[in-house]
Amino acid sequence: MDQSGVSLIGLTIFDLMSDQEHTSDALSALVACSFELECEAPFAEAQLLQLLADRIAYLATHNPEYLFSLLYRNDIAEEKIAQALSLDQPQPANIALARLVLERQKERLATRQRYQSPPLDEDADEELLW
Repeated sequence: MDQSGVSLIGLTIFDLMSDQEHTSDALSALVACSFELECEAPFAEAQLLQLLADRIAYLATHNPEYLFSLLYRNDIAEEKIAQALSLDQPQPANIALARLVLERQKERLATRQRYQSPPLDEDADEELLW
């Protein structure tokens, strides 16, 4: 297939693939940085979920205060955390919390992309280039 691809509302399949890959890379980097994962990003989402769940399980056992601090800093809703930790939750708590983190980070990335400002031109006013 050539670079023209199949057009979907002004986008080509190549554009969609690169955006999806870019989002996956950004998600991996954001989560790895936020939760101090000592691995090389990017990851497939399933791999990222498992690494994050393992890190959450470790922190829950060894440093729960820090875990809750990280969840707070990553803007995970307290109600969702309580649901993830409830005894009637079908998933283990670490996996449920990891899913919440990934969900929230995806929301953050989507918001950034939606409200991303265009780059300023080189001819722009110097005061605007801070």
